[in-house]
Parts: sequence; C-alpha cells; structure tokens
Amino acid sequence: MENHDKNMPFQMLVLIVNPRLADKATKIFRKSTLSVQYRLNAEGTASSEIMDMLGLGSIDKSILMSAVPRQLGDALLSRLRVELRLGSVDSGIAFTVSLTGLNKLLMRMLVESDQEVAVHNIRKGGNIMSDTKYALIVAAVNIGFSGDVMDAARAAGASGGTVIHSRWIGNEEVAASWGLSMQEEKEIVLILSEAEKKTEIMGGISEKCGMRSEAKGLVMALPIDAVMGL
Repeated sequence: MENHDKNMPFQMLVLIVNPRLADKATKIFRKSTLSVQYRLNAEGTASSEIMDMLGLGSIDKSILMSAVPRQLGDALLSRLRVELRLGSVDSGIAFTVSLTGLNKLLMRMLVESDQEVAVHNIRKGGNIMSDTKYALIVAAVNIGFSGDVMDAARAAGASGGTVIHSRWIGNEEVAASWGLSMQEEKEIVLILSEAEKKTEIMGGISEKCGMRSEAKGLVMALPIDAVMGL
C-alpha cells in the first residue's frame, strides 16, 4: 500500500444516477480512458408512491465509481453534468472524494494511462461546487432500518439518500466483546449533505439508529472535494 497525505493526486469519482443513464455514463467513463471502474445497484430513499406522484420514475439507482487523477476530476464532473443533465429531474448527482492511499498496481494503472488523450476527450463546462462545502455521510445499519436512518436524517435537515444492500464481514468476536450481536445483512445509506449540517445529521442518526439500538448503526462522514447535480 502506498500512503499519501491529503494532497495525493488521485480522487474517487462517484456517480449516482437513474439506471436508464448508467450505460451512457459507463461509455463516458470508458472514453475518458479511466482504468478502474465499478458499477453497483442501489435504491433511493423516497417511497414509490411519492416518486410516482412527482413523476420521478423508479427509485432504483445505479452507482458508478472510478479512481481518477485529480487534474481530470473537475473536467469529468463537468462532462457528466452536460451529457447526463445532472441536476435535472430524475437524473442524478456526481461528486469526488480525495483518496489518501492506493496500492502500487492501481497507482501505476492511473499514472500510465493516456492522460493526454483523457484531457482531450473531456470538455469543461458548468458550475462545480467545491471548497469542502459538502460531506458524504455513510450509515451502515441492520437490514430494514434504512427508513429509520432517513427519518432521523431528514429531521436534522437532510434531503434524501441512497441505499446499498451489503453484508457484514467484520470480526464477530470483537463485536461480542462490546456486547453487540452483528446481523450479517446490512443496508448502507449514503447521504450527501451540506458540511454545516453534517454534525446534526450524524447526531440524529446515531441517537435513533446507533450501536445500542436494534439498528446497530455505524455512522461516518467523508469530505467531498466537488459536487455536480445539486
């Protein structure tokens, strides 16, 4: 593992979109000569009745993630905004998070990619909100409690979130030493928040869905470098 400080020249770009835009987004990622990409299935946190009433379509979401050289991050966000119309109804959002470490193989793949071609392929345009004005709140809870997480988050000022289904693979003996029983199936709730609301939202989630509750929730936050689509 290569460890670096906050000025490390790589970021993780995360795109959360309606599934109908996922294939188009994947093509944009590939044309940008990005070496490593991941695609996940998730769901939004609004009820289907509300989505239908607002004409927003399915609550299903696709998440695309890719490590990118920092100098390409803003340009790629701008291209995604233009071509996917991020910020419009039923589209999605994109943001970047600083990476503080990479293994050597991944670093070589990023450094040795044809960055000159990538810069040429990505046109700039649109407004990007940066200067760490936003934070990504991540809450991992037992399955069935994502709704409670969002109730607490909205009460503290959050507007919405995305749910990913996952499995707990941690050390059960360590959990037991704290008097906790860990359910294998988990839901991970991702909430993009204004930085000034982060503490209140995290506190609300922890109070209602923390480790001493049935939700057995873990809550953390990451600084966002830049965001597009809000």
